Amino acid sequence: MDERPDPTIGDRWVDNHCHLGMTPRRSGSPPVDEIVAEARRHGVVAMVTVGTDAATSEACLERASRTEGVWATAGVHPHEATDGTVELRRVVEDALGGDDLVAIGECGLDYHYDHSPRGTQRSVFAEQVEMAHDTGLPLVIHTRDAWDDTFAVLDDLTTPPRTVFHCFTGGPREAEACRERGALLSISGIVTFPGAQDLRDAVAATPLSSLMVETDSPYLAPVPHRGQANRPAWVALVGAEVARVHGVDLRAVASATTATACVFYGIEPDVMVSE
Repeated sequence: MDERPDPTIGDRWVDNHCHLGMTPRRSGSPPVDEIVAEARRHGVVAMVTVGTDAATSEACLERASRTEGVWATAGVHPHEATDGTVELRRVVEDALGGDDLVAIGECGLDYHYDHSPRGTQRSVFAEQVEMAHDTGLPLVIHTRDAWDDTFAVLDDLTTPPRTVFHCFTGGPREAEACRERGALLSISGIVTFPGAQDLRDAVAATPLSSLMVETDSPYLAPVPHRGQANRPAWVALVGAEVARVHGVDLRAVASATTATACVFYGIEPDVMVSE
């Protein structure tokens, strides 16, 4: 874990899962516009900012509408499942046909915290799987300590053709189960943590073509920035660990994950970023 390739600004990256609207404004944290500009200087050609309820989904869409290189999702996180999907459906319907909304989610199951009753989580997750089918949009899944029930919901409704398990934290067995359902894995800064060997084994066993990279910022800052507010500019550090695990050049990971993200979300970022 001590020998990591140095990310280079010359590579092109997509941070396919971040929360720009949730960026902490505590002392020393720059405004979102500065965070986006910093990311672009570091080769991040696209960012997907992710909604977790109707209000944050609207905020993400508003951010995407006025920020080059930023797209948005709309979803209800399992923590917020008691909110239901009525307001989310309104947000999605209003955004359909535009260029800013690129996925449904994040949605899924979280049995680690159980902030919403498990039955409610399953129902709300299932409704959003159906929304992905109905709209033809990709599905972004959050699952924690709930693999069996997550797979059961997907198997009951059929996994949407474009599905990603964001911030994948499983091992090789869970990775294989995701891929059997045609889903991609999105790898976060957790892959750089010393205790994440099971995750690194899963990454090693997964073809680059089935991987994307993310920051999940402002959460889960990668080594050597643990304890700080994460930011999209650091997504290359995630890619660097994926490259190390796969034994390939960093640029191979940048190229593969960027191409996969652009196809998955149906986006065409301007690759001519400032350096």
